[in-house]
Amino acid sequence: MKEAWAVTSVNLGGHFRGNVLEMVLNAGPMVRFVLLLLLFFSVISWAIILMKYRAIRKSKKENRMFMDTYMKSGNFSDVFIESKRFRYSTIAEVFRAGYTELGKLAKSRTNPSQESETMDDGNLSFGIGGLDNIERALNRASDSETSKIESFLGFLATAGNSSPFIGLFGTVWGIMNAFRGIGAKASATLAVVAPGISEALIATAAGLAVAIPAVIFYNYFLNQVKVIKLETDDFASEFLNIIERYYIKK
Repeated sequence: MKEAWAVTSVNLGGHFRGNVLEMVLNAGPMVRFVLLLLLFFSVISWAIILMKYRAIRKSKKENRMFMDTYMKSGNFSDVFIESKRFRYSTIAEVFRAGYTELGKLAKSRTNPSQESETMDDGNLSFGIGGLDNIERALNRASDSETSKIESFLGFLATAGNSSPFIGLFGTVWGIMNAFRGIGAKASATLAVVAPGISEALIATAAGLAVAIPAVIFYNYFLNQVKVIKLETDDFASEFLNIIERYYIKK
């Protein structure tokens, strides 16, 4: 009865008034290490999120601008000159790769010493082998641009998957220390248990705070990359069809 009275008479709101900062500062070395590691994950994750959001927005905007220029232009030479303005456009980069390969074929069949970047669009024809070269150039450029956009997204996936478990490890370690303290003091009152457990649970909360935005933005960016990849591949197929229609020897 005395033990029961000792537990029920504890003022649950009066013995522990520490705020989050105080709990972090009073946590054990292992819990603090876990929190620092999660802080590192959070800082890097948000830096990648901001960087990728800016890059994808610019890429989509310049893709639209390049397509407007492409549709309004009358020949590839003019489009090639204008495409140099769109540094973040994946479609413009794929076009430049295909046009450059087309120019190499033109030089090999007309004047090998020609150094101009542009060519006469209406004075060139070649066989199926040349079309294969252009297709490979388009595929390489498309894959390269996709890899650039997807760079660093793996870190978001890693942070989203591992942060909750890292936080859980800190929580388990903190609870172990809390129960060890209970054993050392030979007391199981809430006044003894609450501080250690609350400090330990901070690690789990921190892990979730890192993981949730990382997972959300990873999935968002992955969908955006798929859209850009699809648009780029569609343009590459259209460009290849135009080359086949007007430049392949029948």
